[in-house]
Amino acid sequence: MNPFLAVVIASFLARLSYQMARSPVLPRFAEHLGAAPELIGMVVAASTVTGVLFKLPAGALSDLFGRRRVMLLGAIFFAIPPFLYPFVEGAASLLALRFVHGFATAIFSPVASAYVAGLGDLRRGARLGWFSSANDVGATAGPLIGGLVLYATASFEVSYLLVGLIGVLALGAALLVPETDTKAAPAESSLGARAVEFRAGLRDVLTTPAVLTAAAVEATMYLGFGAFLGFLPLYARSVGFNDAAIAVVLTVQLAVAVLAKPLTGNLSDRLGRKPVIVLGLFACAAALTLIFRMTTLGGLLAVVPLLGLGVAAVTPATNALIADLVVAKRLGTGMGVFGTIWDIGEAAGPILAGVLIAQIGYQLAFDVIAAIIAALAVTFAIRVRIAPVPTAGAERR
Repeated sequence: MNPFLAVVIASFLARLSYQMARSPVLPRFAEHLGAAPELIGMVVAASTVTGVLFKLPAGALSDLFGRRRVMLLGAIFFAIPPFLYPFVEGAASLLALRFVHGFATAIFSPVASAYVAGLGDLRRGARLGWFSSANDVGATAGPLIGGLVLYATASFEVSYLLVGLIGVLALGAALLVPETDTKAAPAESSLGARAVEFRAGLRDVLTTPAVLTAAAVEATMYLGFGAFLGFLPLYARSVGFNDAAIAVVLTVQLAVAVLAKPLTGNLSDRLGRKPVIVLGLFACAAALTLIFRMTTLGGLLAVVPLLGLGVAAVTPATNALIADLVVAKRLGTGMGVFGTIWDIGEAAGPILAGVLIAQIGYQLAFDVIAAIIAALAVTFAIRVRIAPVPTAGAERR
């Protein structure tokens, strides 16, 4: 099977399974087990904590042991933990299981991104755009299917059984992904030699300012996007929208992002990463200031596509930029750093928005968040210098 197609299918199934397990089934299951609201929040966030802690080492290990091998390890966590949910008897054990289940995306996601980025320099942005869109489709379909299954069966056991079966399919698809990484440490390398190389990889990537800056750009964009996802439903309800209208608004935003990512990724291959990222950041900032001033459905539907375009511009271009900046043998470490900082930004967004909204209201709160994004866009445009995008398919190094 074509390596790119294989990893896209595996990643789509993995994301579909994972998001089915998370929302809306997980909070309902935690409530069913008697968890208080505070503990429900911890249960939902547990897998993100796993990602923050382990994406970086997972990516670095893939540089040493090969992408395919580490991806398969991550895929195992998609396939096995879902079958354990029916045996959970209390909220505390559910919290522990969620932490373990979080190893699935913590290991698989950065390594799969590194795999896609490592398929060659030519059209890297376009490939990462298609890859990101496939993940978005899985992440969107997961909650929808999970909610429908729970509604139809009224059974958490059946819901998580289906999650597990799709996880098994993801593992099967991952088995079809061929190993393309010829730069991993040889099998006969000693544990000590691998440890030295592991530390060297972390040091090389973490001391490259441009890599950290690119990751910070994505994290800041997701600071705003995470805040949008967390508080748009509440804002919309406060100005008179029903749940169906809110769902339409969120669907339009997502649809624009999914359709645009392959195009914006390709655009970054042609024009360069920097202009696409800067325009995307400004689009996100403008959208956030406008969205929370809209009081009609028509107004919201006119504005949310701008946020979708902004997200679509930034994500594949920053992924590709990370891959452009690091040597081929450090791609996993680079994507691990990227994923870790991204998770921190996405988790911080709703927290920051909640604090600001409590003090100054929706409009000013999102003006502040938009100003942070715009300030970063200006700084990135002025201070960061990026080499031209490669135009040949051969590996750089």
